[in-house]
This record gives sequence, structure tokens and C-alpha cells, in this order.
Amino acid sequence: MKTPVVLVTGFLGSGKTTLISRLLERPDMGETAVIVNELGEIGIDHHLLRRVDERTVLLASGCVCCVLRGDLADELRDLLDRRDAGEVPHFGRVVIETTGVADPTPIVMTLLSDPVVRNHYELESVVATVDGVHGLNGPESVKQVAVADRLVITKADIAAPGGRANLEEQLARLNPTAHARAATFGEVEPEWLFDGAARDPRDIDLVRGPGHRELDHDVRSCVLYLDEVDWTAFGLWLTMLLQARGQDILRVKGFLNVGGDGPVLVNCVQHAVHPPVHLDEWPDDDRRSRLVFIGRDLDAERLRESLTAFDRVARS
Repeated sequence: MKTPVVLVTGFLGSGKTTLISRLLERPDMGETAVIVNELGEIGIDHHLLRRVDERTVLLASGCVCCVLRGDLADELRDLLDRRDAGEVPHFGRVVIETTGVADPTPIVMTLLSDPVVRNHYELESVVATVDGVHGLNGPESVKQVAVADRLVITKADIAAPGGRANLEEQLARLNPTAHARAATFGEVEPEWLFDGAARDPRDIDLVRGPGHRELDHDVRSCVLYLDEVDWTAFGLWLTMLLQARGQDILRVKGFLNVGGDGPVLVNCVQHAVHPPVHLDEWPDDDRRSRLVFIGRDLDAERLRESLTAFDRVARS
């Protein structure tokens, strides 16, 4: 059984460290390994149980905390070896904290492409913290939000109600597939953070509907609605699209009708493509394919025409 991984990202000062610190205090976070960039940034000294070595501490909650000093894939492989050797306690989940200005895409790529990592770990969800007072801070924070499955709006206790409402609307426009929740002092239930289930496509319909919307920072989202699509044709089309426009397309996520009893869940972060998940049934009577694209210079009609052309050739 693979070990689930949760990636926590967020811009500098957005409350990412506070969120993780609060998680580490919870008894129900036991059997969790946390990989951070610098242990000194996490307020854990008063929860320290014992130090294993210069880069690893065990917390009273049962969590294992390690400093990320080099390559993430090496760190994840080393954690497996140390767990098997009994050097660290058993862990059933890994939480990875990125730096405030980090692009989360390479980390997602590592989790999905490294053979050893992919064989032992699976990406459960990407969590992004968003400053509830200052909002998005440039292209880095926009990209972090675009690739996230969960959005934590921080500093809810001091954010102006009107400003927070505007921020929530902006986040819904930027990433209609993500679940969002406001938090004060990093208080969020782990169950909500770690549940990587996709948003119901009916909710996506309500959030946005067809077409695309202009957004700040030259990023927009668009929703494609299609009938049944040939799976092979779609795979070829998506591969060519990501090769040609991979830097502009930040996220592709949605449900595809390939003629089965249920849809296929499609999930891509730039060039990193999650393994497709075949669902047993549709959530409603609408059998249309519904795909959300987030990126720069996107045109829903041109995307639809391109995919339809590939599908038509495959069926001829």
C-alpha cells in the first residue's frame, strides 16, 4: 500500500508555517512524517520528544520531522529506508512544506515521475495557504493556488469581511476545482486538508459555467463541455497540448466521458500528469465531459475545436 503525501505550499507570510505548527500539535497527527525546509522555522521546541540526529526530531504527537537539505526524492527514499530499519517510527502519511516562493510543480513532478517514489508514495492533495489580508502576491502565489486541491484562507480573524469576500470570489474564478476554507491561527481539521477528493462536477458548473473569465496576473480559467470522447485521441491531444503550451497551462482537471459506466478523472499540473482514475458511476444524469483549464491565453472554443478534431480523426 502506498503512503499518501500532502504538499503544503503558500506565499511568504501567508500562514503556511502556522498551519503546519498547529497540525503538529494535534494527537491525531501521529504516524505522520513532516518534511520542512528548516526545522527552526517551525515552533516545535516545546513539543520535542527527542532528537534522532542533526536533521530529525520525534514529536510528542508521534510525528517525525525532517529537514529537507537536498533532493526531495532522496529524502523520501531515505525515510523509507529508515522506517524499515526501525530508525524512525512507522508513518502512514508524509506532509511536505515548500518554501514561500517555491513553484510546487517540480515537487509534483517528482512524486509522479520518480520510479521509486511513485512506487511507494502517492500524492493525496496539494494545499495552498492564501493571506486573507493581503490576498495573492504575484505570479508565485497565483501558481500555488492554481495547482491546489485545498485552499486555506488565513488570518480570518483580522481580514475585512468585504476584502475576504472579494478574495474568495477571485480564488473561485482562478481555481474552481479547489475546495476553500477560512482559518484563524491555522486551525483546520486534518481530515479536510488530507481528503484529496475532487470537487463534484455539479459544483464546478455552479461556480463558473461555460466560457472563460479574465483574471489578474494574466491567468484565466475556462471550462470545456464535451460529449463522449475517444480515450486514445484525448491522450494524444493532451500530450501534444502540454508539450506545446506546458508553460502556459497551469492545471487541467475534470471528468471525461469515455463511454464507460462512469467518467475518468483527469488531473494535470503543467507537464505532470496524475494517473487517470476510472470512477464507477456519474454523480448525476449529466454525462458530458467537463474539463477545467487554468492558465494564460486560454480560449475555450479553440480548445474545444482542437480536441473535437482529434476525436473525429480517431473515430473515422
